[in-house]
Amino acid sequence: MGNFLSFEEIQNKCEQLNEVYQIDEEKFFQIAEKWADSEVSIEKKLVASFSELLQIVSDEISGMEAAVDMKPTCGLGCAFCCYFPIIINEMEAKLMKKAIKNFPDERREELQAHFTKYFEQYGEKLDQITALDFEADGDFKYTYKMSQVPCIMLNTETNQCMAYEIRPIPCRTYVNYTDPKVCEQNPMPKETISFEFLYREYMGALNEFVQFLYDQGDTAFIHYPDDIYRHDYLPNWFRSYERIT
Repeated sequence: MGNFLSFEEIQNKCEQLNEVYQIDEEKFFQIAEKWADSEVSIEKKLVASFSELLQIVSDEISGMEAAVDMKPTCGLGCAFCCYFPIIINEMEAKLMKKAIKNFPDERREELQAHFTKYFEQYGEKLDQITALDFEADGDFKYTYKMSQVPCIMLNTETNQCMAYEIRPIPCRTYVNYTDPKVCEQNPMPKETISFEFLYREYMGALNEFVQFLYDQGDTAFIHYPDDIYRHDYLPNWFRSYERIT
């Protein structure tokens, strides 16, 4: 596979990570502390902390890559992974919606038009695949991927994410370091890597921040703790996008 890392080399580098890299948990909680002390609205605190915690996840992945000399082969316009099911909780969904509502008018309106078209085009298939039990069905990811329904945030003409900076943890933690063709040739490639274990630090800090707000008596549009425990497919959360203010 040319100069690309082999599957064995990737496995070896992942093992090295345990020896040479330690996740900086403090970075996550510093975000929560910063916004807890800020003098802005609760809504702005929530959206800003959410966005910054997502960026910390990406920064940690970059740190791990540098520590063991791995470079992603994922390229602009490569969107094979954008057909996997994405499961998030209701708090994350609400935060994504609020972040999108803060986008510039043109971009927000473009997304709204895209959502409408998306549900018109894929509504029937979505009804079927989002009925898959993601907790009990061990094959749900494969079944969902084989349906070839794209992520609701994917512009299929450009193969680019329309909400890239707020893409959820499963999206930003799924990386390929070998020949990109493995994603094209296999719906569930074994060579790809997931850094989804970073969800623990991300959600831990976000939960602690919202719990702080709850103790202060105001969590704005978040119903705490209920929103943390309700999980669903990303498209299902956005069926009600127009009704979220």
